[in-house]
Amino acid sequence: MNKIKVNLDKKTSASYEIYIGENIVDRMGLIMAKNNWASRYVMITDSNLSTSHGEKVQATLREMELKVDLIDFPAGEASKNFQTNLRIVDRIIDLGADRTSALIALGGGVVGDITGFIASIYMRGIPYIQVPTTLLAQVDSSIGGKTGIDLPEGKNILGTFYQPKGVFIDLAFLKTLTPREFRSGLAEIVKYGIIDDPELLSSLEVEAEAIRNRDMSLLEKIIARSCRIKKGIVEIDEMDKGIRRILNFGHTIGHAIEAESRYSVSHGDAVSIGMVASTLISERLKYLPSEDRERIISLIRAIGLPDRIPKTLSPTGILSRIKRDKKKEGDTIHFVLLKKIGIPFVNGSVSEGLIGEIIEALKK
Repeated sequence: MNKIKVNLDKKTSASYEIYIGENIVDRMGLIMAKNNWASRYVMITDSNLSTSHGEKVQATLREMELKVDLIDFPAGEASKNFQTNLRIVDRIIDLGADRTSALIALGGGVVGDITGFIASIYMRGIPYIQVPTTLLAQVDSSIGGKTGIDLPEGKNILGTFYQPKGVFIDLAFLKTLTPREFRSGLAEIVKYGIIDDPELLSSLEVEAEAIRNRDMSLLEKIIARSCRIKKGIVEIDEMDKGIRRILNFGHTIGHAIEAESRYSVSHGDAVSIGMVASTLISERLKYLPSEDRERIISLIRAIGLPDRIPKTLSPTGILSRIKRDKKKEGDTIHFVLLKKIGIPFVNGSVSEGLIGEIIEALKK
């Protein structure tokens, strides 16, 4: 089992371990019992995972004499709202959870965002543990302490920074993902290669077919490498005020596409299209060499990710959502662009006209 430490401001209370391995739920229980994080746990998951994974994980942890209750909610991004959060809190209260209790997030990014958000505000904050079941959550959203819920105006408009007590990445969950879910996580791995690790990008190019076929040995190495990149950036900029912004490469347009599609386009697919858009903008502004643009788009296609905006989506609607991006400052919309592979930077001077041109180009 791989173990990676996230060190935050040299404060042991905020730092935590990422554990990576296959079939590690029993070891997770041992670690929970040893660290005595809580007197009892409430595991939160979605309706798709409740019977397929939730009940099994609950049973395993109960066998280790841990008190664990299970709550689920309707699966999907549409549940990341106030109403769902309040219903979950009502159930947590009914179970008698207090300040000595902790939550367990078992699921993908939606489950992690909701669970972390509730943990951060329930009785002014109780511990929580991330158990990501999707590739996307394993390499990205489970690490770094970002929580959030959506409003009609956009994704994650409300949220907190609240670090988990631990992250347990069990590769066995990846075997049960649909092709769409698995592909969604690949987008974030490609992102890490583009913005931080040219060697990782080269590995993805060479091993594209093996990755699509879910070679577990290879995936463990790539996931661990991705987690090390994410944790290194989070350690430098926990509160997302500086270098951590480079992790938003592809996300400004990606989030707008995702929201405009009413989340019928997955997060990973939207980010993939957003990365293509940011790559094209970087080239158009004379920052990025054309050979790097060709390499990035070729890898995105080779690994099975989309590089075009669905024809059903409105360019005007996408542009309108970009203007409401939560990361903007005044009228300035910050884009993460590239000078070359491995050298990203934040640029706030991309014109609305150029953004519109790129969106139109990606619909053709």
